[in-house]
Amino acid sequence: MKRAIISVSNDLSTDQRVQRTISVLRDEGYEVLFVGRLLPESKAFNPAYSTKRFKLWFRRGWAFYATLNLRLFFFLLFKKVDLLWSNDLDTLLPNYLVSRIRGKVLIYDSHEYFCGVPEIQGRPLVKKVWQSIEAWIFPRLKRVITVNESIAELYEQDYALRPKVVRNVASAFVPERFKSRKELGLPEEAYLVINQGSGINVDRGMEEFLAALMLLPKEVQLMVVGRGDVIPLLKKQVKDLNLAQRVHFIPPQPYQELLHYTAAADLGISLDKNSNINYRYSLPNKIFDYIKCGIPLLISDLKEPKKIVMENGLGKVCSHEASDIAQKVLAMQAEGKEFYRAGLVAAAQKYNWEKEQKVICEMLDELG
Repeated sequence: MKRAIISVSNDLSTDQRVQRTISVLRDEGYEVLFVGRLLPESKAFNPAYSTKRFKLWFRRGWAFYATLNLRLFFFLLFKKVDLLWSNDLDTLLPNYLVSRIRGKVLIYDSHEYFCGVPEIQGRPLVKKVWQSIEAWIFPRLKRVITVNESIAELYEQDYALRPKVVRNVASAFVPERFKSRKELGLPEEAYLVINQGSGINVDRGMEEFLAALMLLPKEVQLMVVGRGDVIPLLKKQVKDLNLAQRVHFIPPQPYQELLHYTAAADLGISLDKNSNINYRYSLPNKIFDYIKCGIPLLISDLKEPKKIVMENGLGKVCSHEASDIAQKVLAMQAEGKEFYRAGLVAAAQKYNWEKEQKVICEMLDELG
């Protein structure tokens, strides 16, 4: 049996795109080893395939990335493998070096326009290092995937190499029964708005939504599910605005459990700002979770999400002005979920992983 090693820089358990990719590889006859890092707060993760989580001394910054890449390089160098699958630029260097040294097939899956992420803007030395690594390796790659056509076009402009597109879409599967709000410990009578994800960071519009919450009736409440750099600041803002009874912070959940929280909401939000090129052309996977769980969407005016929401009648677009956000929430509350149900059902059939994975299957078939 052929063996594939999949590399990420996270702790494995919440990376749904990669877990879906692994399912495709296993269906195609690969034995899979999934490699990432172990954090003190990491939850148990025991899938039906092999995993390896590195204990690292550092959690962030150059020391973390240097340590991760060094550990990953020596790990990959001596492991039995036929296919190396690198996810994002922070795992590409060791995968590329090992693929060249050992003559192994490499597939690179870029989940975002990495050198455009806000975390490295305003840090010229850090950005230059990542750009140098990407500029050296990317033109030499033979098999590249990314998450939407806008990002594929950016890479083509940079390196004259257009990645194939596999959108970060949810599978068609939903639980037979969703848990009730009571079972989840959520307010049963509230008009509940959800924002979810593993990257609830700066410029995601959450500060503005909290300001809008002050303009909305008390039955409108917010549920924030996941992790991110801005969470501590949001908790402080909630305290300062006396919103503790209306904002519910829920830690990251395994994907199947997350869906219960998603389905319990009345409205899903995705309010990324056009503050950097990565966000400008992003297509957050939570949008597809909202769709498949049957909840309408309120989104910011960004190209990829707007196209999907407006073409399919799934919700509304807002600015980042608190008054505009509040106005759109009130309008959608008055319309209710039923107003959007037909569009959401049709979109769930249109956008699902079972269709997207065909691109990966074709790529693997070419390998023989």
